[in-house]
Amino acid sequence: MDWRVGTVLVAGASSQIGWCLLPELARSGATVLALSRARQPPVAGVTWMQGALPAPPAPAREAESVCSFAPLDALAAWLAAGGAPGLRRVVATSSMSAESKQASPVPAERAVAQRLREGEAAVARSCDRRGIAWTILRPTLIYGAARDRSLTPLARRAARWRVFGLPAGSGLRQPVHAADVASAALRALDGGAAGRVLAIGGGERLAAEAMFARVRASLPVRTLGVRIPAPLVRMGVHLVPRLRGPLGRLEQDLIADNGELERLLDVHPRGFAPDRSCWGLA
Repeated sequence: MDWRVGTVLVAGASSQIGWCLLPELARSGATVLALSRARQPPVAGVTWMQGALPAPPAPAREAESVCSFAPLDALAAWLAAGGAPGLRRVVATSSMSAESKQASPVPAERAVAQRLREGEAAVARSCDRRGIAWTILRPTLIYGAARDRSLTPLARRAARWRVFGLPAGSGLRQPVHAADVASAALRALDGGAAGRVLAIGGGERLAAEAMFARVRASLPVRTLGVRIPAPLVRMGVHLVPRLRGPLGRLEQDLIADNGELERLLDVHPRGFAPDRSCWGLA
């Protein structure tokens, strides 16, 4: 079945990946239904619906393919309940946190990793029972559409206050552009990676300290760079419980092996070269 002549439901369509994917789907000729909790600005060739999985509006039942950037457990519940009887393909995103946070010293982060893995397994089971081809993508740190909750808030605060904290950290990072994850989802709809969980990271690995420096260099205003040495970072791990996880991982490699992604989907993500548009800054 060619998904381009059918109906594609995009769940979590207002996410950064969804925002990059919608125009590509619309250009493909498919009938595109976009699902979001809040009203969104119009996108040519896309029909927006307000709601969320596992109880979307009635038109979602017409979907023959699904790209889901919504919580995996909600997707699995909808699939298990028989949502969209004619569904043939599902592409969903998880996160590399399913691996990187398994051994976190923070209980809440370990719970996130467990929930992600359980969600992946539940989606796979529901799809297998219904004969639906599925692919799950595990992205690393996503950026590029000014809708993330990690680098974009950091960049905007620095642009506002004109101060950029540069914590020491030699752990490798592999930020992946939202448009590259969207490209992988689009390729996965063709079925080349059916039944697989694929990692997807950016096309470049760099130390955490260097990643922050590039974000700073991309800002449209001058900022005072304040280096935070390793001893202060370690102190923060002990003194500020909510930062224990993020700060503790600054010396940990958070990377992905793109080998399977490139072999099965022929997707080659770009290196990390952000500009001001990545953070929604004029």
